[in-house]
Amino acid sequence: METEALQTVLTATQAEMEKAVNHTKEMFTRFRAGKASGSMLDGIKVDHYGNMVPLNQVASINTPDARTIMIKPWEKGMVAPIEKAIIKSHLELTPQSDGEQVILNIPPLTEEARTKLTKQVHHEAEHGRVAIRNIRQHANKALKHLQKEGIDEDSVKRAEARVQKQTDAHIKTIEEQMAQKEKSIMTV
Repeated sequence: METEALQTVLTATQAEMEKAVNHTKEMFTRFRAGKASGSMLDGIKVDHYGNMVPLNQVASINTPDARTIMIKPWEKGMVAPIEKAIIKSHLELTPQSDGEQVILNIPPLTEEARTKLTKQVHHEAEHGRVAIRNIRQHANKALKHLQKEGIDEDSVKRAEARVQKQTDAHIKTIEEQMAQKEKSIMTV
């Protein structure tokens, strides 16, 4: 029978791996696939009276069609800081303004841009896989420590096998998300 200490390690490992998968998934949303999406702007912070705040906290973001993002600030004075933040961002988009809102036209991706984005997605997926493997390594060290403290070897071996199953499942999830994002980027 598993001890409470083993179960604590397994539960913590599961939670950490889920966080790593969710972080990777969130990073994937930042890569534009040629279609307008409000989540493309998630990483952008805007200067709001001396504080850097997420864009979605100072404006409403809408996508009226597949090629346009409309950003309507709640204060007129925020149009210029929003434009500045978008220009400085990783998006490589040129904002247009009518004085009341900021409009982003999303150009179709070139083949070269699609290939570059795919490489970035692979890179981000690798970060996720490395994080999962590091969590596994940390869990296995904790299990070995518990064995030294007196928990029987068979229980520790079973727990290590469960950690490996968790690792495999979470890496598979990242692989599936990567393939899905790659497909959406490469779809013209």
